[in-house]
Amino acid sequence: MLTLKDIKVGKKVKVLKLNGEGALKRRIMDMGITKGVEIYVRKVAPLGDPIEINLRGYELTLRKADSQMIIVEAIN
Repeated sequence: MLTLKDIKVGKKVKVLKLNGEGALKRRIMDMGITKGVEIYVRKVAPLGDPIEINLRGYELTLRKADSQMIIVEAIN
């Protein structure tokens, strides 16, 4: 299974599932990351943390730990 953390810059993915539970999962969902949404990986910091993504018409920066909880599939 691919996670958002594994995706390279310039690639587009679709969210399949959110791992985690409780407040952390709710926070990720509140940011607009839900099942079926398309995400474009825009930038990754030099040390790999954080990553900048585009989704639903806005930019969002996520920590590596949070991006590991998002299961995705590649879009051609």
